[in-house]
Amino acid sequence: AQYGSCSLRRMSVMEVLELLDQLVDESDPDVDFPNSFHAFQTAEGIRRAHPDKDWFHLVGLLHDLGKVLVLFGEPQ
Repeated sequence: AQYGSCSLRRMSVMEVLELLDQLVDESDPDVDFPNSFHAFQTAEGIRRAHPDKDWFHLVGLLHDLGKVLVLFGEPQ
């Protein structure tokens, strides 16, 4: 109920990917490249391995988007 209404903010996927670059991921604090790069890298790796599963490419891109909630006060 808290998140289903999208009442906090509405953003495009690209806007959320850009926001990912503003946070330090607790699970990978030593990474020296933007978090959005990881999302694109994951999607591209899946595309190469599974070229016929476009839904899977999308899942690879979206898999970490929820991490931006930390920028709005949620724990990681």
